[in-house]
Amino acid sequence: MGEQHTGGCLCGAVRFSIRAKPGPVVGCHCSQCRRQTGLYYAAVNVPRTALSLEDDKAVRWYRSSGEAQRGFCPNCGSALFWQGDESPEVSVLAGAFDEPTGLAFSHHIYCADKGDFYEMSDGLPQYDKYPV
Repeated sequence: MGEQHTGGCLCGAVRFSIRAKPGPVVGCHCSQCRRQTGLYYAAVNVPRTALSLEDDKAVRWYRSSGEAQRGFCPNCGSALFWQGDESPEVSVLAGAFDEPTGLAFSHHIYCADKGDFYEMSDGLPQYDKYPV
């Protein structure tokens, strides 16, 4: 069957499984991610086809821009997914995975938009936008 990871929201209404190795954890510091989570997104990319939801109707999707939507639990409010319209991948918030996750941070993106109330001092690469 291969590698599988599971996770869900705070209240347990949303449960998911991923049948693939998640990419590295990326911290997104854009203003939308900060407003949704209170700090910044820490998420991994996985192929859309590898993500399975136990109940598709348990997730609510919010169109946050002309290019993407964000998935969250309408019961407890947990932020769970970011999905670009044209991307074959979906970003899954690292904190939503069941432990042990086996995940590791790789880099930070949209650092030029970072909030003024925190510092990034982990020594990982920092990009002003999304690196090509």
